[in-house]
Amino acid sequence: MSLPAPEVQGLRVSAAVTIPASEIEFRASRSSGPGGQHVNTSSTRVELTWNVVRSAALTDDQRARILLKLQSKIDGDGTLRIVVSDTRSQKQNRAIAEERLAATVHHGLLVRKPRKKTKPGRAAVERRISSKKKQGAKKKTRRFSGDE
Repeated sequence: MSLPAPEVQGLRVSAAVTIPASEIEFRASRSSGPGGQHVNTSSTRVELTWNVVRSAALTDDQRARILLKLQSKIDGDGTLRIVVSDTRSQKQNRAIAEERLAATVHHGLLVRKPRKKTKPGRAAVERRISSKKKQGAKKKTRRFSGDE
């Protein structure tokens, strides 16, 4: 009887990728916007950072794919930053930030299927050409002939 592999504590992105909790950094700060006295005293805005370049959770191919697809969201150090201030609760904002990180990384890891080039069928080509000939004949009857 073999023992199950120990669960890696962290953020599950896909079946193959789990970001260890030790690689994710959270920072809380005061949120902007309405909220009165509450917003002036509590740090509910959450900033989540994860360094893609130094992460042990990714293979070299996955890292290259993420760096290419998410280059507009990654800074010069290779850090992906997610900022959330949707709710007035730091706990809820943290959960939302984790979900957004997982969704962003999952999107960055997706490999698109290559497009198969197709040609129109023979019947479609014939329909198109006969339509063009019909249109040309219609315009030809509208032309001025010099006989009149």
